[in-house]
Amino acid sequence: MMSTKECKMAKNLRFVDLFAGIGGFHQALEQLGCRCVCASEIDPHCIETYKKNFPDTPIVGDINECFDELPDFDIMCGGFPCQPFSKAGKQEGFKDKKSGNLFYVLMDILKRHPECKFVILENVKNLADNSQNWEKIQAALQEQDFYVTDEPIILSPHQIGIPQIRERVYILGIRKGIRDDSKLPNGSIHMEDLGKLFDEEKVCKGNDAKKILTKNVDRKYIISKQQKDALLMWMEFKNGTSFETLGVPIWVEYFGYGLSDKAFETFVDYKGQSIDEMFEWKKRFVRKNRAFYKKHKTFIDDWIKKYDVLNLPMVYKKFEWNCGKNRDIKNTIIQFRQSGIRVKRLNYFPALVAINNTPVIYDDEFNDFRMITPREAANLQSFKEDYDFNGNPQIYKQLGNAVNVEIVKILAEKLF
Repeated sequence: MMSTKECKMAKNLRFVDLFAGIGGFHQALEQLGCRCVCASEIDPHCIETYKKNFPDTPIVGDINECFDELPDFDIMCGGFPCQPFSKAGKQEGFKDKKSGNLFYVLMDILKRHPECKFVILENVKNLADNSQNWEKIQAALQEQDFYVTDEPIILSPHQIGIPQIRERVYILGIRKGIRDDSKLPNGSIHMEDLGKLFDEEKVCKGNDAKKILTKNVDRKYIISKQQKDALLMWMEFKNGTSFETLGVPIWVEYFGYGLSDKAFETFVDYKGQSIDEMFEWKKRFVRKNRAFYKKHKTFIDDWIKKYDVLNLPMVYKKFEWNCGKNRDIKNTIIQFRQSGIRVKRLNYFPALVAINNTPVIYDDEFNDFRMITPREAANLQSFKEDYDFNGNPQIYKQLGNAVNVEIVKILAEKLF
């Protein structure tokens, strides 16, 4: 990989930061010596944070209404909306008449800016899982006279030593004429031309998640008593049963506590579904939980009564252990999700997301469990040390929507 000093071409390049968020692309390209001539963002909280960190960059609003205001630029970058392609959404892709069509707004901008030399875009991995989506993206950029990578580039920070698993697809384009056409046959940037994107030896493992933690953390990040009680409750459950043999998450809802086998087959769950109405994968989970409950009925019945489990909020009634035979919850990463508690190994954090399920770790300084701090979350996105969060209460959400700075920097160096 080229060093930043060797990337001389970047020193003269201007870029526009579209769907800018809080400036992940901006940091990456600025570190290479590029200059941001304009940003576009509609979220007022993101705009406030962006202005705090990049006060000299003009910001326009909705790109649908403001693309005529963009000055000349050499690089278009941005993470266009992922909802139409995300597994968390309806996955309508380009059929989504609002967000799905924003990609074509980018193409309209390229039509108006023939001076643009490079394109660097980012989206969720699921976009590339659908070959039709990828083919549409390739065709649209080729129509605008750009070479595009012959395959989707899918990278995660954990591959380059940053302990977060966050697979994203990156779309790179070079304007025809920037490079000798004979070196880019078939209208594509070939993956072998980019060279090795990451070193296998840097892939996170062991307890690498601890690398992003900081010292002297404020006690306000310690989790609530109810959350701690829930963890102790589940550790008692784990130690009192053959938990590791289950193979699926524990769902108390599907134990069928107090029900006969006949009544269990006809009961309706909290979503108003009977077993017969469930998808096959869920039926399998439900029946495994029922069989597990019957095997440990005496212990589980006492445990349910002791902690009044049936009357707890839904988040505490599902438990997912992804740590193998490790018996020590202090050596894990925990998430309190709407769908339940999830516990993972310490090799890398799950992807930061826009919804509020901030990862929890055990802090030896406090002898207690705490959320990771905004600074630690920013470390997972490779944000610069002096980045100013402006006391914004939405910073976890903003970081969850951000692009990883170091990955963009690596790809931009390769592209230039």
